[in-house]
Amino acid sequence: MRVIGLAGWSGAGKTTLITRVIPVLIGRGQTVATVKHAHHEFDVDQPGKDSWLHRQAGASEVAVVSSRRWALIHELRGDPEPPLADILAKLAPVDLVIVEGFKRQAHPKLEVFRAATGKPLLYPDDDCIVAIATDAPLPQAPLPVLRLDDIEGIADMLQAEARPPDQIGPRPAGERS
Repeated sequence: MRVIGLAGWSGAGKTTLITRVIPVLIGRGQTVATVKHAHHEFDVDQPGKDSWLHRQAGASEVAVVSSRRWALIHELRGDPEPPLADILAKLAPVDLVIVEGFKRQAHPKLEVFRAATGKPLLYPDDDCIVAIATDAPLPQAPLPVLRLDDIEGIADMLQAEARPPDQIGPRPAGERS
């Protein structure tokens, strides 16, 4: 298993890019998993359904299983958010894990940048960004720059820059975030 992240401001196109690059990677014979970090309360369950009722009753974990898929919901109930390494350890073995979010974790990342968001580039403040995918020219960028529509090139970069889980983790104290 190797890990690579996508970082960028909301509206930059991270999710769209992931949905375009996954089929290319799978076409290359890769197995792919994703981890999405949410900055807000989210729910994969529906109020009133049995699994939702189990959680409301106080279950710390609820597994929902069918003949087509299964999901495990873990309630933190005030505990701290788990680090990325703990989440990666729960995944089934795959060739590549693409992480969307967890931008403060020390793992290699592709920055997804669109000038239209009006936000600054992230790479100057994140030494884990290894390349930038953008729809704008960035002639002064000290990193490789890929066009957002170069899905094959982006897939190449993701595969080349991904690292094993034991080579990523929280930044040591004092390092920039």
